[in-house]
Amino acid sequence: MTLASIPNPDLVVSPIDNNVHWNLANFRRHGYQNLHTIARYVMSIRSPRLLPFRKDIDFSIRERPDVARFVSVPHFCGFVVARDDRVLYEAYAPDFGPDKPHSVQSITKTLLNIMLGRCVADGLIDLNKRVKEYLPEIGTGYAEATVRAVADMNVANDYSDDGNAPVAITWSTIEAAAGMRSPADLATELTIRSLLCQITSDDLVNRTGHVIYKTANTELLGWIVERVSKRSLTSWLIEIVEGAGFEGSLHIACDCDGVPVLGGGASLSARDLARFGLLFARKGAGVDGGRVADGGFIEETRCDHGPPWPKPREGMYYSRQTTTNGTWIGHGGYGGQYLLANPDTGIAVVYMAVHENESGDSPGLYPPLINMMADLAAAQWPTSQQLMRQATSGT
Repeated sequence: MTLASIPNPDLVVSPIDNNVHWNLANFRRHGYQNLHTIARYVMSIRSPRLLPFRKDIDFSIRERPDVARFVSVPHFCGFVVARDDRVLYEAYAPDFGPDKPHSVQSITKTLLNIMLGRCVADGLIDLNKRVKEYLPEIGTGYAEATVRAVADMNVANDYSDDGNAPVAITWSTIEAAAGMRSPADLATELTIRSLLCQITSDDLVNRTGHVIYKTANTELLGWIVERVSKRSLTSWLIEIVEGAGFEGSLHIACDCDGVPVLGGGASLSARDLARFGLLFARKGAGVDGGRVADGGFIEETRCDHGPPWPKPREGMYYSRQTTTNGTWIGHGGYGGQYLLANPDTGIAVVYMAVHENESGDSPGLYPPLINMMADLAAAQWPTSQQLMRQATSGT
């Protein structure tokens, strides 16, 4: 007897809007909280030692009208404000919790700021060199671009993050290579790096005056990092996870070659995303004081930024796989997530959400959300050392 297989229902693509089943409005919330089990190829990394969080709740945060608004909307999942080893405030939706993994989508890109910064500081990468000097095999879509332009989302080419754009390579194509949707041709196993080589362009200059956001840029930078460092991306991720002291696992989708999807494949808990944000808030120092990110590169990320975001995000700029306003460093994730860290105060703020509308996004909500998070990250709560001194002195 011959048995017939059927398509995996989670990975089926809708013929109407080219959207994968787990990312349809009615299923997106479940999909985001379970993407680490839905994707075909997923790597999980856990630290042997963790940064222990203790609650030191400041109830004035809860009483802020802007906070109350964002933790009560239907798309809300989780919210954490952290400094040092303290959770200053956290809140969760009934179907979520402090230890539950959640897709963070493009917040994953900030991993590249750490990897790239280390390579630049160690003299392995010159931001002003052309991509072809590191990847001679790359196609015309990136060959003549500088690494800086790629990192700052400042390159024009024939790739688009719009899955329905009339170009050969889109985010949908990379998503299929990452095992997060069924490929158009089941007989062909796509790989991220083969797709990058197919991207073309006859004019790389960004003439828009704003960010040209391309997830392919991130995957390209990961390839350069692996090539120049002679280290696998997996080893880089292990070092970052252990340096941040994650309690749970970093889950990250991969292609069939085991290449991690650095442009948007990570899932982790709200608390562990806060632990990751604290790496930036501590200017690159790991939980045991070791160098995880490069502090000088983090400072340059804030000061030497790339093109601006268009309205309604005026005053924000894209810089080396992060967004910054010159003070804080952050990044959003498709669906409603945001991570923001302030190296001046040592505070990291995490917001997780899932928009259950057709587009999966609501751009107008981001500016007030980011402003609220930036305001919280700028507050002058005492450090753990100051609290210890106060307790010792009895004041």
